[in-house]
Amino acid sequence: MWRTTWRNLLAHKVRLALSGLAIVLGVAFVVGTLIFTDTLSKTFNDLFETTAADVNVTRAAAFDQGLAGTGAGGTATYVPAELVDRIADVDGVAAVEGNVQAEGVYILVPDGEVLDTGGAPGLGISWDTEESISPTSLVEGRAAEGPGEVMIDEDAAEESGYQVGDTISLLTPGPRIEAELVGIFRFGDGSGLAGASLTAFDTATAQELLTAPGQFTGIGVGAEDGVDPDELAGRVAAAVGDGHDVKTATEQAESLASDFSEALQFINIFLLVFAGIALFVGTFIILNTFSMLVAQRTRELALLRALGASRGQVTRSVLGEALVVGLVGATLGLAAGYGIAAGLRALFGSFGLTLDGNLVLAADTVVWGYVVGVLVTLVSAYVPARRAARMPPVAAMRDDVVTAQRGLRRRTVLGAVLAVAGIAALVGGTLSEDGGTGASLVGVGALALILGATALSPVLARPFLRTVGAVLPRIWGTTGRLAQENAVRNPRRTAATASALMIGLALVSAFSVIGASTNASIEKLVAGSVRAEFVVSSAVQVPFSSDVAAQLAAVDGVEAVMPLRWGQAQLDGSTALLTAVDPASLDRSIDLSWVDGSADDLAGDGVVVDESTAEGRGWSVGDQVEVLTLDGRTEQLTVGGIYESNQVIGSTVVSLDSLSRFGGVGLDRFLFVDLADGVAPSEVRAQLEDVVSGYPIVNLKDRGEFSDEQEGSVDQLLLLINAMLVLSVLIAALGIVNTLAMSVIERTREIGLMRAVGLGRSQLRRMVRLEAVIISIYGAVLGLVLGTLFGVALSRSLVDQGITELVVPYPRMAVFLVVAALIGVLAAVGPARRAAKLEILDAIARA
Repeated sequence: MWRTTWRNLLAHKVRLALSGLAIVLGVAFVVGTLIFTDTLSKTFNDLFETTAADVNVTRAAAFDQGLAGTGAGGTATYVPAELVDRIADVDGVAAVEGNVQAEGVYILVPDGEVLDTGGAPGLGISWDTEESISPTSLVEGRAAEGPGEVMIDEDAAEESGYQVGDTISLLTPGPRIEAELVGIFRFGDGSGLAGASLTAFDTATAQELLTAPGQFTGIGVGAEDGVDPDELAGRVAAAVGDGHDVKTATEQAESLASDFSEALQFINIFLLVFAGIALFVGTFIILNTFSMLVAQRTRELALLRALGASRGQVTRSVLGEALVVGLVGATLGLAAGYGIAAGLRALFGSFGLTLDGNLVLAADTVVWGYVVGVLVTLVSAYVPARRAARMPPVAAMRDDVVTAQRGLRRRTVLGAVLAVAGIAALVGGTLSEDGGTGASLVGVGALALILGATALSPVLARPFLRTVGAVLPRIWGTTGRLAQENAVRNPRRTAATASALMIGLALVSAFSVIGASTNASIEKLVAGSVRAEFVVSSAVQVPFSSDVAAQLAAVDGVEAVMPLRWGQAQLDGSTALLTAVDPASLDRSIDLSWVDGSADDLAGDGVVVDESTAEGRGWSVGDQVEVLTLDGRTEQLTVGGIYESNQVIGSTVVSLDSLSRFGGVGLDRFLFVDLADGVAPSEVRAQLEDVVSGYPIVNLKDRGEFSDEQEGSVDQLLLLINAMLVLSVLIAALGIVNTLAMSVIERTREIGLMRAVGLGRSQLRRMVRLEAVIISIYGAVLGLVLGTLFGVALSRSLVDQGITELVVPYPRMAVFLVVAALIGVLAAVGPARRAAKLEILDAIARA
C-alpha cells in the first residue's frame, strides 16, 4: 500500500502542487509572524539586559498605567536628587548616578526637517559620567558640559550627516534650541535602538529641559566586586524607604520585557488571525483536490479493495498522500516564512521600528510550522479518505460507474441552524448597549454565519447558477450553456471552490463598510464638534512643546489657542485616561452637548465627563471624586458637568492645572486655534504657518483638512488589513485553478466527444473561462452579502464608540465583483489552454 501511495503521489504531483502551495502560503504566514515577533522580542530583551545597572531605583507608581501611559504627553514620576547621596553611603555600592530620560527631543537635519525616525521616539537623556554603570560609551569627541553642548547617538549622526563641531538644532519639550555637537556615542552593545534617536545633555541641562531641577527619572547603582546584586538591592531599598521601586538588572530587564511582551501580543495576534484565515481558506482547496482525486481513482481504489485491501488501508493510503503533501508544504512554508519575516522587518522598519541583527528562528517555530501544515492537510483530506474507503469493490469496477453523492439534507439542516444562530448573534450584537459585548457577539455571529453559508453553499449553488447563469446561453449560446451546466453539475465542488473566495471577500467587504462608516462618522464629528478654525497636531503622532501654543497665540487675529493634553489617574479606584484643556477656551473651541452642568465648573478642582461614564460610575453633577495620582497622592475633584459622548474631547476632562498637579507632562497633543470675530482664516493662515514651520514635527490644518487627516489614518489601517487578506484571496484563486485543472482531467473523454461533434478550440477555452467566471461570481456574491451584513452589524454595535454613521460603499462592492470575475478569467487561462490542446482521439480513448 505504501508503494501505491508513492506511485499515486508521483502520478498526481502536478494536481497536488496547487494544494501544497496553499499550505506553503498559510504556513509561511504563521512562521513569518512567529519569526518576526521572536526577533522583535529578542531585540528589546537584549537591549533591556545590556543597559540596566546592577541595581535600579525609580519612583513607585501608585497604579499600573501600562505602556500606553508612559512617555511624554502622559504622566511621569521622578526621584529627588538627594537620594543619590543616601544611596552612595550604602555598604557595597561602588558607583551611583542619577539619570534623566524623556521623550520629545528631536534632531533637525541640515535642511530643517526632523531626522526621520518613522514614528519611533526621539529621546533626550543625561550623560552618565560613571562609566561602570552607564549604558552609553563615547565613540567620538567628548562629553557635553553645558547648556550649549549636546551629544547624539552614532546611528543618528550617520543618518543626519552631522559631525563633531557642527551646530545642530533640536526640538525639546521646552524651547527649540541650537547647540554644538561635541560628542557621538553608542548605546548598549550597538545593536540598534529600534529606530529611536538619542540626544544627550549634561545632567543639569537635561533636568532643566526634560524634568525639573533636582529631579531624576531614575538612579543607577553599581555593586562592588563580590557583592550580590540581590543583597545590595535589599540594602538600597531600606535606605530609600517606601514609595520607590528597587530592582536588580535581571528584575529590571524581566519587568520591561514583560511589559513589552504584553504590548507585542497585539501584533502577534493580529498577524496570526490573518494566517489562520489563509489556512482556513486553504482547507477548501485541499478538500476539493482530494475529493476529485478519489472520484477520478474510483476504479483503482475499488480494485485495491477487491484485491484484499481493507478500508483502513485505503484510508491510510489517501491520508499518507496528504501527509507527504503537508510535510513538503510545511518545509517550503518554513523557508518562505523566513522571507516573510524579512519583509515584515523591512515594513516595520519603514515605520521606524528598525531591527538590527539576524532573524530568530526558534525550535518551537519550526515545530508549529510542521504541526500546522500537517494537521490542516490531514484534517482536510480525512473526509475524502473515508469516502474512498467506503467504495464498493465490485460496483466501482464497472465502466459506467458514478460515485454516489450523499444527499444534502444534513448539510442543509446544519447550515440552517448555524445561519439562524449567526443572524441571532448579529442582531443581539447590534442591539447590545455595551460596545465591547456587542462587537464580540457580532464576531461570534459572523463566524457562525460563515460556517452556515459554507454548509448551505451547495444548496444555494443550483438556484443561483440556474438563475444568474441563465445569462450565459443568451450571450454565448451553446458555449455559455455548457459552462452553466458544468458549474451546476457538481454543486458540492462548485460550492467548495466558491466558498474559499467567499470568505476572503466577506472580510474585505465587511472592513470596507466599517471603514466607510468610520470615515463618515469622523467627518460629521469634526464638522459638528470642532468650532476652532484651525487645528495643530503632530505629524509623527507624538506630543510637542507648549511653546508652539504661546507663539500662535501671539499672532494678530488669534483670539485664543486651546491646548489639549493627555494623562492618567485613578478616579474612585479605576484608572482613567484624562483629557486636559483650558476651561476658558473649551466652549469656544469644542461644541459639546451638555446634559447637565457646564464647562464653567471645570476650572480649579472640577471634572466633566461624558454621559456613559457618568452612568457607569454613578456620578452626578456636584459629586466628589477621589483622585489617586501616579506618585501616590490623593486629591478630590468635583463633577461639574456631564455631556453627550464626543470622540474629539474624550470621556473624562480636567483642567490643565489639575493635570499638572497629577504629574502630567507639559506637552500638547493638539492645539485648537480660534480666530477673533470678523477675521477670515485666509487672513492669518500664512502667519500661523510661519510659526509652525519652526517646529517640523507639527502641522496646521483647517477643519476640513483635519477631518481628512483622521480619515486618512482609517484608510491606512484598512489598506493594511486588505493587504493581509490578499493572501486568502490568492489562495482562493489557486483553488479555482486547481478545480478547473482537475475538472478538465476528469472530463477528458467528454471534452474529446464535444470536440468530435464540432466544438472548436476557442469555444472550448471560452467554456472553461465562463465556468470559472460564474463560480467566482457565485463566491463573490455570497461574500459581499455576508460581508455587508457583518459590516453593518459591527458598525451598529459600535455606535457608542463613535461610529455613528452607516455607509455601505456600493461602488467599491461593484469593483470587488468585477475583480472576482477577473480572478475567474485569469484562473481559467491554464486549464482552458490545456483543455484546448487535447487531441480528440486520445481524449475519447481515455477512460
